[in-house]
Amino acid sequence: MLYRKAAVFVLAVLAVGSLAQAQQSRMDTVLERGRLICGVNAVNPGFGYLDETTGNYTGFDTDFCRAVAAAIFDDPAAVEFVPLTGGVRFNAIHSGEVDVVFRNTTHTLTRDTENSVDFLPVNFYDGQGVMVRSDLGVTSVDELEGAIVCTNQGSTTEANWSDYVRRQGWEGNQLITYEDLARTFTAFHGGRCDAITSDKSQLVGVRASVDDPEMYLILPETLSREPLAGFTFQNDSTWRDALSWIVTAVIHAEEAGITSSNLDEIGADETAVDARRFLGIEGNLGVELGLPVGFAANTVRHVGNYGEIYARHLGPDSPFHIPREGSFNDLYTRGGLLYPAAFR
Repeated sequence: MLYRKAAVFVLAVLAVGSLAQAQQSRMDTVLERGRLICGVNAVNPGFGYLDETTGNYTGFDTDFCRAVAAAIFDDPAAVEFVPLTGGVRFNAIHSGEVDVVFRNTTHTLTRDTENSVDFLPVNFYDGQGVMVRSDLGVTSVDELEGAIVCTNQGSTTEANWSDYVRRQGWEGNQLITYEDLARTFTAFHGGRCDAITSDKSQLVGVRASVDDPEMYLILPETLSREPLAGFTFQNDSTWRDALSWIVTAVIHAEEAGITSSNLDEIGADETAVDARRFLGIEGNLGVELGLPVGFAANTVRHVGNYGEIYARHLGPDSPFHIPREGSFNDLYTRGGLLYPAAFR
């Protein structure tokens, strides 16, 4: 009987400990630390790139890190960037090295389960493409039977290309993988392979970064769906929900016509009920998430809405122009897939 009571006591203690641990959220850690630690790409121009001259990170994904810092701390600079390769990005979450990762990562079923992470809303809809040297004389992926193709290790493009070759019934093709995009492109540029395959957004970035972009041709075919999204710890709903609504906020702001330059003017209009609630002027949206009231206003004020972020890094005035009008990355009102949840 004493043994049973002792066993019950031990189980009760373990249960209380597990409950206390379950109630701990990464949100608490981030707030206590006073800054966000965000995993990013450092070699993907347009999305995540480290300028070694200045030490600054730039790109579409890095601005989502800044958006989180702005939402939580009212300071987009309250973020520490950690460069991650494709092979270590999930381990960086498992080890607690970073709080969240925004690093051109495709949301797939196996990644959602086998890698034990939770994904955030999609922030960029991409697809796999293939780039060749213009002097190769190839104009279609269908002409690449027997080719040597380079891609990144640990990427969905690796498996996608193997599947494509198998479906085509090709023989003699070789696939060579490298640690990251920079090494992959160096091998391609040096003639180690006939073609490079990756997300089309990445191909646009590396092509634009060379002295003579006309040397390379991105073939017209899109081989896969690549919905890119940030990700964080599994089963930490407090932190995941906060991050998800911050991502949603930048999309909602664009739909509502709220920008970094007009949010004060719109907020001053007492008839703009929805906008005032979104900006935290009325109500207390955000409190339930552990975020400050007005977190959405902080984000838009410092970083901009989705359209502003896109234009800054991928728009027509950027070096890495990826047309948005009518694409999947446009608002649903203009034929795209961006359809934000409601701020109510």
